[in-house]
Amino acid sequence: MPSIAPAAANDSEYQHILSNIFTAKTSQASLEAAIALSNRLSSLPSSSLHHTLQVNILPVLVKNAQDKKSAVNRESGLIALGSLFETLPTSSAMSYLLLTPTLSQVVFDSLADTKNGPVKEAAEYAIQAIYTILVTTAASKVNPISTELGVSYLSSMILTNYLTSSKAKPQGKIGALDLLSKLADRMVSLSEDLGDDFGRELMGRQLEGLIKGVEGGLFDVKADVAKAAVNCLTKLTGLVGNEDVRPHMPMLVKTLREGSHQALAKAIHDLSQTTFVALVTSPLLSLLTPILERVLGSPQTGQEVLRQTVVVAENLTKLVHDPIEAREFLPRLLPGVERVEGFSSLPEVRHLAKGCVKVMRDAMKLNDGEEDTSKRFTKEEVRAKLEELVGANILAEEKKLWNDTVRDVISELVKDIVAVREWERVKKVLVNLLSEIIEGGYDTAAIISETVASWFEEEYIRRFGALTAPKIVHNPEEVEIVNATFSLAYGGMMLLNHTNLRLVRGHRYGLCGHNGAGKSTLMRSIAEGKLEGFPSKDELRTCFVEHKMQGEEGDTDILTFISRSLIKAGYVEVGNDLNKVREVLEHVGFDKQRFEQNVGALSGGWKMKLALAEAMLMKADVLLLDEPTNHLDVTNVKWLQNYLKSHTDITSLIVSHDSGFLDEVCTDIIHYENKKLVHYKGNLSEFVKVRPEGKAYYTLSATNVQFRFPSPGILAGVKSMTRSILKMTNVTYTYPGASKPSLVNASISVALSSRTAILGPNGAGKSTLIKLLTGELIPQLGVVEKHPQLRIGYVAQHSLKHVEMHLEKSPSQYLQWRYASGADKEVAMKESRKLTVEDLAQLDKMVDIGDGKPKRIDLLVGRQKYKKSYQYEVQWQGLLPKHNTMVSRETLLKLGFHKLVQEFDDKESAREGLGYRELTAQAIREHYEKCGVPGDIAEHNEIAGLSGGQKVKVVLAACLWTLPHILVLDEPSNYLDRDSLGALSLALSEFKGGCLIISHNSEFVSSICTEQIHVDNGRIVGRTGGLPNVGGLTVQDGTGSGNSSVRPGSSAVSSMQNSPVASAYNSGQEDNAPDGESMQFKGRKFAKKKKLTRAQLKEREVRRRLRYIEWLNSPKGTPRPPDTDDEE
Repeated sequence: MPSIAPAAANDSEYQHILSNIFTAKTSQASLEAAIALSNRLSSLPSSSLHHTLQVNILPVLVKNAQDKKSAVNRESGLIALGSLFETLPTSSAMSYLLLTPTLSQVVFDSLADTKNGPVKEAAEYAIQAIYTILVTTAASKVNPISTELGVSYLSSMILTNYLTSSKAKPQGKIGALDLLSKLADRMVSLSEDLGDDFGRELMGRQLEGLIKGVEGGLFDVKADVAKAAVNCLTKLTGLVGNEDVRPHMPMLVKTLREGSHQALAKAIHDLSQTTFVALVTSPLLSLLTPILERVLGSPQTGQEVLRQTVVVAENLTKLVHDPIEAREFLPRLLPGVERVEGFSSLPEVRHLAKGCVKVMRDAMKLNDGEEDTSKRFTKEEVRAKLEELVGANILAEEKKLWNDTVRDVISELVKDIVAVREWERVKKVLVNLLSEIIEGGYDTAAIISETVASWFEEEYIRRFGALTAPKIVHNPEEVEIVNATFSLAYGGMMLLNHTNLRLVRGHRYGLCGHNGAGKSTLMRSIAEGKLEGFPSKDELRTCFVEHKMQGEEGDTDILTFISRSLIKAGYVEVGNDLNKVREVLEHVGFDKQRFEQNVGALSGGWKMKLALAEAMLMKADVLLLDEPTNHLDVTNVKWLQNYLKSHTDITSLIVSHDSGFLDEVCTDIIHYENKKLVHYKGNLSEFVKVRPEGKAYYTLSATNVQFRFPSPGILAGVKSMTRSILKMTNVTYTYPGASKPSLVNASISVALSSRTAILGPNGAGKSTLIKLLTGELIPQLGVVEKHPQLRIGYVAQHSLKHVEMHLEKSPSQYLQWRYASGADKEVAMKESRKLTVEDLAQLDKMVDIGDGKPKRIDLLVGRQKYKKSYQYEVQWQGLLPKHNTMVSRETLLKLGFHKLVQEFDDKESAREGLGYRELTAQAIREHYEKCGVPGDIAEHNEIAGLSGGQKVKVVLAACLWTLPHILVLDEPSNYLDRDSLGALSLALSEFKGGCLIISHNSEFVSSICTEQIHVDNGRIVGRTGGLPNVGGLTVQDGTGSGNSSVRPGSSAVSSMQNSPVASAYNSGQEDNAPDGESMQFKGRKFAKKKKLTRAQLKEREVRRRLRYIEWLNSPKGTPRPPDTDDEE
């Protein structure tokens, strides 16, 4: 029989029971004896129970559980501890405080007893017993304080202390980590399943300390310990209830695990590109503050990472609605940001840090040099107050327990509960713990607990002020469907700060604000169910209607596409009802012929109508319409207006830059003002009466924004603004697989003075005409010609396609990538530039240029003016450069080297446009600012995070980098706000080059264009206004005939501000004419030269000198004008 350690006191009754536990023949018999002990102890009065546990029971059990000589004693001691954990805390909260330390004393280390399976099983039984008592819900009468004690005492004291102990055994660490993981998981379950957020928030506040306890295990040499630590860290990060950060949790865990500067930099980068919607609370701050603090304090942190860190810190500060939480965490970040402000090597970073310091001090309500006097309660303060209010009432026999254990535990517990302002829980914790050790029992404990809780509440309000919610007055006749208070930010940009959104059934709200204010981000957050306080889709059926690309589904027919889309969104029954789908599609204008079309073949207008039809099939309660009139012609805009106005049961939230549409449809305007949503009754006209500065939404000329477009530069040989420099003649084109041509026998001519609008209904062929003219497509019949040095800036209908492959880049990086080689990389992607099999075969042919020596052309290396055309320096394969030959343009075209000539002309044209453009960060920043993109956004924000309007500005700015002579804009008004649209209108009116525009925005077109070409059913059916008729180049209608009239040239002044984004530069298709018919730019015939007199010769010499001096003063890269008077 194994020996039994003696009891600490001579108590025969407990000595007998303990003897039965350790002398039992089987584990089951030992457990039965342990249960008998537990039942006997639970019947004792509180004071007797505490004394007996401390003196008679726990010393014996712990000593035997550590008996290295007897495995039976170890097993029996652990079984008895497990039995006590199961029984005593249900009747005595104080017993929990006495029992829990045995975990770190003996239980966890017993898990390492792998040679004796029963001992390890007994230890696991004890751990499971304590976890079981903790997971009892708050609603249970059995264990009313399990949440508070489990979080504050077990996790932050017992488990953390054991994990950081140097004496902890690997198996014990695994057990402690697993218990902490289960505890964190339980708090998350209580929050998500039962709506009880208290435990999650309380444990989240201690997250930083808990992570420090786990960090040691991440680098443990034992693989099992490291694995358990990673799992525990993942569970702990789950305490952060912020949905915006949740996708980045694996990255944050990896950062904490690796701790390298590269991992930290990646984490900061991802955070700076995150759209924050939910409020930032203590759990998230507990997780992120150490990361930000470490980055700010490291001397190895780069300037770009410092910039991102400062921006994220400022943004987090703005998103912390509770200023008390801001005061708790910001003092740790403020010194690091101040160091950046004082010592960063980049002025820009210092400027951002200065702004961040101001925001932080404002959040803490501190002036320069002032210290924060309103700090949270510390453990020492709470302990002193408890001693003052409670100490005198403690029973004499419980004084030692109070001083040694209870006072410190209660102080830590009350400190954390006060921080989350849960005053009723303060009372509950104090009553349950104090009632066992105080004179007068429960009644006295209740009175004292009320006094303590009231004092802390009053002191809290004195320190921090009362937090009162704003009163909202409801109209009883309105049916409110949404009333949400939230904040919205994108990484480094605060969009909305603690604002309210209230929607009423049947109202149509126009959402107005400048580009980048966050209109689309707000609606996307609503659609994705991420907006705090907004009803879920189960409560309120919400549909987001936006113009989007169909991608891989572009080859799907319309019926199949919309059916799949509905099924994917969860509307299975409607999606499978093809008759209903067909009925709604016919209602919005789709005929049977279009049902068979692929989605990718639809024009922009028909794609938007397809999205609207999908929303109708969903029978949405709330329609979120993002630029619904984009690509819609006048007839379809009118139809949409009638649809929205007739459905009075549908609430609409609309973002649109079509002022006429908003004026006709809206019943209310929601306006972005100082990061708040401000509500105005009435339509856009009524809004302007109240806020005159909002006139920019109504009249383009009222804009306060200005763009400055660069001058096109010289076009060799063209002295007249009305000379035709780009034309197409009798062009016909049919898309692959289409049954009829999209464009038939079309002719058009463009000059530097052109301000031409191409108008027509959706699907008429307008975009096809533009693509053929710019070289995006190759005509199957007819000719497209352009001046060899012409540079074209092209913004496509789906303008975002220019940047969709570069979403991870910043606008500045995109521009550098695009023009790094000295030419526009997007030009090489055009169909007219790709080498076909025939082109490759042509390059392999031997050619004879009249010298009787057939050779193969290697490449073109130079070009010079030759009469009224050009001649090119040809390098031959296998021959030295001294054998290079000058060959005329006409000869090369006659021999079939069209693509070779085009490629060289592109490079020369780009060289002339980029000759004096420095591709430096500062130059690019200034260029973007002139086009409306803020410099910080251009340099540091990824394109993926920009709004639609900002992306359009990026595309526009990129196409202007090469100083184009002609701007071709397909639906440029899409996504741009009213201010930007007005600025674009003024800039185009003052642009020195030509403009060719497709737009359904009649206000925009009429403010710019003096000529309109009407396209319908693939044909040019008429035009108004006039185009120059010079050099025999005429504008013809679809039948090949037409007239033209000369009109004045454009003005030559530039506008004054900034706009944003880039497109494709020299995109023109050129020289597709048959042999001998390429564009010659003859202008007019000149009379035979006469012999000049001496005086005339002197005058000519003076003119040449003046021209030479003017050329010397011109920008670097400007070609020297020829010394001739032929065209003067």
